Amino acid sequence: MKQNKIVKIFSIGVITSALFLTACDKDVLELMPLNSVGYEDAFKTPAMCELSMVGCYDAAQSGYYPGNDQRRGYPFGAASIEQGDMRGEDMLNVQAFFAITYGSTYGTSSPNGQALWECTYQMINKINICIEGFQLAATKGTLTEAKAKEYEGEARFLRALGYHELLIHFARPYKETADASHFGVPLNIVPINSIDKVEAAKSAGRATVKQVYDQIIQDLDYAEANLPETRTGGLKISRATKGAAIGLKTRIYQHTGNTDKVITEAAKIVGATFESPIGGYKLTANPDGPFLSNSGNTESMFSIENTELDNATVNGSLSQFYTSVRSLVSLSPVIYNADFWLATDKRRTLLIANSTAYNAKTPYWTNKYPGKEKMTDWSPILRYAEVLLNYAEAEVRKNGNTQLAVDLLNKVRNRSVTEAANQYTLATFPDTPSLMKAILNERRIEFLAEGRRWADIHRLAKDPNYFVAGNPGVSGVPAKANFGNLAVSTWNAASGVVAASVLTVKAYDYSDKRFVFPIPDSETSTNPKLKEQQNPGW
Repeated sequence: MKQNKIVKIFSIGVITSALFLTACDKDVLELMPLNSVGYEDAFKTPAMCELSMVGCYDAAQSGYYPGNDQRRGYPFGAASIEQGDMRGEDMLNVQAFFAITYGSTYGTSSPNGQALWECTYQMINKINICIEGFQLAATKGTLTEAKAKEYEGEARFLRALGYHELLIHFARPYKETADASHFGVPLNIVPINSIDKVEAAKSAGRATVKQVYDQIIQDLDYAEANLPETRTGGLKISRATKGAAIGLKTRIYQHTGNTDKVITEAAKIVGATFESPIGGYKLTANPDGPFLSNSGNTESMFSIENTELDNATVNGSLSQFYTSVRSLVSLSPVIYNADFWLATDKRRTLLIANSTAYNAKTPYWTNKYPGKEKMTDWSPILRYAEVLLNYAEAEVRKNGNTQLAVDLLNKVRNRSVTEAANQYTLATFPDTPSLMKAILNERRIEFLAEGRRWADIHRLAKDPNYFVAGNPGVSGVPAKANFGNLAVSTWNAASGVVAASVLTVKAYDYSDKRFVFPIPDSETSTNPKLKEQQNPGW
């Protein structure tokens, strides 16, 4: 578990990144903020090294929102999930809070994108500081070489997560160019802790997408080699492990289109009985298992811990957004009415709250985050179900319709679709596209309200066969339901029908500037290089 009270006193952000945190310039000028300790002291003892590592997870959980001192769950405490949902079509913006992430009002000064950029780079710079500190501690004998490498593996795992989150929001997908040589995001793996380093980093500009993905893979390979297979108690989920690093690689290689590598990595942790020989991961018996016990289930491979005392606050926590507490985000009729989601699917009862008490127009809300006012729901970052579906998709892409692909899909689906007549067999699928479509649809159901929809829209945008259509026949972002046009009668499970009068938040094509966020003004105003490299149209 995170040692929350200590971390709040011991800030590992000895010097936050001046390059990427222009809204926090005071931390650059005050090289020793009052709640920080000196660089040498931060890694002086094994206990301080452990607190430094815990501080990296704290930075991943929640940074500060631009313009105030409120924690909002950027990057991974809640915001990565909320923005991943709201940039897609399957969750509904009930109030205006996230409308900017989809509509025409989004701009270079919008706080959501600014917070994502700044807080993620703040986390990355803290990680870079800690990696250097752990290496120094090993040199001095404060840490054993093995322990220093374990800490570095954890830090690199988080850094890989951070860079990937930046790529899917601020850069075009890997296949945009044949060699992925188009603009990615600024890449830095050394501490930015002096004015000279700030200036050097500013002059580097944006790395290519390939360069950033290559670094992500290097980080995860290192993590796999140096992390333990499991940990005790909730730490097996809230702290990075070898299995989590392998599982995350299946996601990363999926985004690069490297099918062979997805299969290679997945095969390491998917045994003959669809359980992992590394870490003991397996699906829970019912689909609500990972959410009923955030810290004690067998399926969650990595989650960000939130507690009553340490969370993304009322302005960002998952239970605040997705439930009756604030009633900001509900299920959309787009997914609720989808004919590929059977009316008898157990996820409709176990993972959906049916109540018009939240809002008279929207009867269906996710039940994945029941923490309510205490805001104790952990943020699900990686589940074993995703590894199985990543493996299934890669198997189809490489070998077409195989029994293995169907079995992998069924392993996830059949715990919720229990009637034999509704379960898939190899004969169900007359061709490869029909099986691939079933796998992609299963992802929409299984990871609903977990923020994975945008990642899939993004990675599939350049896929000639399986892109998500914005306007008919064109890759992009689908039309979305408008809350103002809804009524309870709009929702009809598995009907396959959503009235056009409801879908008035217009689709846009992949070529639209909105497909990627702009680099925020807070960055380009002080960084001429990045101003020159702004995403087109912004």
